[in-house]
Amino acid sequence: MTHHDSAESPHRVLVLTGRGRYEDPWHDHAATSHRLANLLGDLEVGGRGCDVEVRSTFPDALDDLDGVDLLVVNSGTSWPGFLEAGIGPDDGAWSSFHERLAAWARAGGSILALHQAANTFGDASDWEHVLGGRWVAGESYHPPSGPTELTLATGGHPLVVGAGTVEVEDERYCGLRVAPTSEVLGWVTDDDGEQQPVLWTTEEHGGRTLYSGLGHDVRAYDSPSYLRLLLRAGTWLLT
Repeated sequence: MTHHDSAESPHRVLVLTGRGRYEDPWHDHAATSHRLANLLGDLEVGGRGCDVEVRSTFPDALDDLDGVDLLVVNSGTSWPGFLEAGIGPDDGAWSSFHERLAAWARAGGSILALHQAANTFGDASDWEHVLGGRWVAGESYHPPSGPTELTLATGGHPLVVGAGTVEVEDERYCGLRVAPTSEVLGWVTDDDGEQQPVLWTTEEHGGRTLYSGLGHDVRAYDSPSYLRLLLRAGTWLLT
């Protein structure tokens, strides 16, 4: 994997936004990706700023991934009936996309995966390992959107040390499958009072991934405490 090593050159950040087989009627990926791009464009790590590009999820979107320092995955699953109708490229046309992403991640790539990223790339066998968890059809769910508090771990991970409480208007993802090798750093409470993991990191695959289950729509990005957490995430991933 190639990184920009010059102190003068910015970190290259690619925001992958849902489209086609990786978008649905309930998530405005374009709007949330725009907010993410604006946020990360103001980030400076190691004396270097960030050059942020937003791309739709096309089969060739990762053809130049070797020059990327941080990949942000903000895509989801398909509209009902989309794949069944045979719309767009078939699974075979996407195989090189998924192979490229997995190889880059295993070679040390850094990934910030958000919200519906736990329910994307269902046609990629490696994605769950790279992500460190997964939305499971028939088991995972979310109550209606509303005021949500993210409880952070008290350990020494730089993402959470001194971070404080995160309060946001958002969905609470529940029943996610989390790999035992992932380090869970944040939880939301379901309607029964049980703690549900929605924030974790993993380096098991050879790279560095941080997943946050928050970010259903732009209201999440109106939360100053969540924006501060995302800036911490970007800093950790680019360090």
